[in-house]
Amino acid sequence: MNRRQMLVASAAGGVGLLAAPALHAQGAWPHGRPIRVICPWPPGAANDALSRLLAQRLQEKLGATAVVENRTGGAGLVGTTAVLQAAPDGFTLLASAFNTAVMPLVLKGATFDPQRDLEVLARTAQAPLVMVMSGQRPQRTLAEVIAAAKEKPREWNFALSSLGSAGHLATIEFVRRTGVEINMVAYRGTQPALMDLMGGHAQLLIDPSFALLPATGDGRIRALGIATAERSSLAPNVPTMAEAGLPDYRFQSWYGVWAPKGTPAEINERVNALMQETMRDPAIIDRLKGQLLEPVTESIAETRRFIGTEITRATELLRSVNYQPE
Repeated sequence: MNRRQMLVASAAGGVGLLAAPALHAQGAWPHGRPIRVICPWPPGAANDALSRLLAQRLQEKLGATAVVENRTGGAGLVGTTAVLQAAPDGFTLLASAFNTAVMPLVLKGATFDPQRDLEVLARTAQAPLVMVMSGQRPQRTLAEVIAAAKEKPREWNFALSSLGSAGHLATIEFVRRTGVEINMVAYRGTQPALMDLMGGHAQLLIDPSFALLPATGDGRIRALGIATAERSSLAPNVPTMAEAGLPDYRFQSWYGVWAPKGTPAEINERVNALMQETMRDPAIIDRLKGQLLEPVTESIAETRRFIGTEITRATELLRSVNYQPE
């Protein structure tokens, strides 16, 4: 291996796995050219870790040089646009999240159609959403929270980590299902929302488990429910939202890989096969679960269907509150 083929430093990394001859045998791609993996989010978060895992695996399995570029800005639009405008030759990939699928619904500047203008390659991981409450509130259960909020709605605020996020949609659905009239306050990310929750300036927040569960240990915030069908191994002591009184309430954040429209199907399938293999590896599974992420293995067709369902639900929820893109 030459200097150009040094492994990408991976937040997921350091996992040595056997080579996959079947992948090497298919076609000439990547034939020595570097692959750009564009992450439209800053370093350090789950998105970035999964981007670097993808780059690492492209190098390990295909002998390619793969470089992660964090092209941030515009709530993910800057990096996404770079991929939309790239040549469809397999040498530019987008490693992003749920936001990519709903971006045109929440941003005026996002004029693309995620189902028509991008090639979906794979879903890689997911994180169930968790509802938490400020530890300064006396309530202990979701039923108690709903009753208190209905009685004195002005004493409650719902923090939103960002507009159009999975947590925003889950909050809209919570308000719709329960009939509470709680004010929603948008923040610039999970951390400032969480800080206001800890300080008692906001009372409720729904966001991915990896962002919230680690903060529940000292009592400053309290987990009320997890939006999964069954209790999650990530948080076995947290009841499902169904157990807490909201049947079929399921929301998650998820992560995936896309390519410019027109990228050859053979390349798309090779990347999909590579990521399915990666997400079945026991060492990768353990590493991701340590970060409160659940691996996903799906075909391209399955991921397309899933994303179509997500876009339909997001469209209906945003329309229900007359949300206007900003």
